[in-house]
Amino acid sequence: MGHREDLLDGAKRCLYDKGYARTTARDIVAASGTNLASIGYHYGSKEALMNAALFKAIEEWGDELERALATDIDPDATPIERFEWFWTQVIASVATHRPVWAATFEMFGQIERAREVRELVSEAYQESRRAWAGLLSRIDAAAEPHLAFAVGSFHQALLSGVLAQWLVDPDHAPSASDLTEALRTVASQVAGQP
Repeated sequence: MGHREDLLDGAKRCLYDKGYARTTARDIVAASGTNLASIGYHYGSKEALMNAALFKAIEEWGDELERALATDIDPDATPIERFEWFWTQVIASVATHRPVWAATFEMFGQIERAREVRELVSEAYQESRRAWAGLLSRIDAAAEPHLAFAVGSFHQALLSGVLAQWLVDPDHAPSASDLTEALRTVASQVAGQP
């Protein structure tokens, strides 16, 4: 493994240990066994490296969640069962990946002033919308792009909100069964059913 990969791995470790905003270039160097000059050479800046590390950590979380959903849920599960299973997995992962999600919210504070970060987040959201629509609602984004966008946006908005609640107040944050009950209630109210 070269300095570039060592830096990325070191920055990811720092995300978990110190968070996004509190990690210094020297912290990354210590965690990676590299030198300060290699950050600029390979990534241009500490911020660019931290952004790459955060996106890599989120990508790894997404891959882990996708594997769990693909292997652990009954393929004949109903959409509401898939929904509850998904949220059970997401909420369980918050404890393991809490520093990543905290770092994500820290990074959002930079979006207004960092065009490249906003573009990366925008691209990630586009991909996430397609993934959530396919995984949770079995919508083919190529065949039904507008529906995949709408349903995926709903899941993405719910994900952001639930993560914020679990980060701020885990003792009072909703469980997967709470979210499922709420979805059933809202869907029946919207449909005009009792």
